[in-house]
Amino acid sequence: MKAYVFPGQGAQYPGMGKELYDNNAEAKKLFDQANEILGFEITKIMFEGTAEELKETKVTQPAVFLHSVINAIIHPDFKPDMVAGHSLGEFSALVANGTLSFEDGLKLVYKRALAMQKACEINPSTMAAVLGLEDEVVEKVCSEITEEVVVPANYNCPGQLVISGSNKGIEIACEKMKAAGAKRAMPLPVGGAFHSPLMEPAREELAKAIEETQFNKPKCPVYQNVNAQGSIEVEDIKNNLISQLTAPVRWTQSVQQMIQDGATSFTESGPGKVLQGLVKKINRESEVSQLS
Repeated sequence: MKAYVFPGQGAQYPGMGKELYDNNAEAKKLFDQANEILGFEITKIMFEGTAEELKETKVTQPAVFLHSVINAIIHPDFKPDMVAGHSLGEFSALVANGTLSFEDGLKLVYKRALAMQKACEINPSTMAAVLGLEDEVVEKVCSEITEEVVVPANYNCPGQLVISGSNKGIEIACEKMKAAGAKRAMPLPVGGAFHSPLMEPAREELAKAIEETQFNKPKCPVYQNVNAQGSIEVEDIKNNLISQLTAPVRWTQSVQQMIQDGATSFTESGPGKVLQGLVKKINRESEVSQLS
């Protein structure tokens, strides 16, 4: 069975998507449509912008989404048996399996980006990568820091967990993680504490937009970040998507579940190769490739 996976924020790079735009009429049409929907020329920033310009949340999220989705839907061989996306990538996965239209998916992603940016301004906060510790140890250290917000945010692969929280909380946690034996515990260059309770204002805003959006019966199951289970029920998909902003991304568990449910190959659609690397770390036997 073929699983397709879609990357999240952080996979972007200058010039992304330009080749698709230049070489495929359908891709060009979708990129041009995206400029209209967003009300600014995102293609200009994607194709000609600097890494710094691409890093702004309200640009990054739609940019990664567009590259991932357009790459998949124009591909003649794109026939998924199951899909999953890492954080933002879940929206790409939902367009790829027909749950959301291209236009609605893009509108939701842009609303999500703006809401997250706003939440970051309300609560200055950050994230940190913790390498070389068991998940249980990371969870325990986080739970013992009670005076600040610190939670596990991304279960990326065994021995690689990202934590999220207040600036002070992350600082305390990094010291404690090192003391507990982490190989590294380092703050990440992100705008805020994604997938933590500090994203509650963004979750409320996005929930309203999700409720007002048309969701269709998917062509194949989507394995969602919140519970790492495959779903084809529209109401479940909606609820899980709403919970996603304040809950951890269970990527390790999602990949394991997909393998258990019969996934024999994982193909990444979008910029970079981050997810292929993570899949290999989760299961060395899995076949990974890039959709190109």
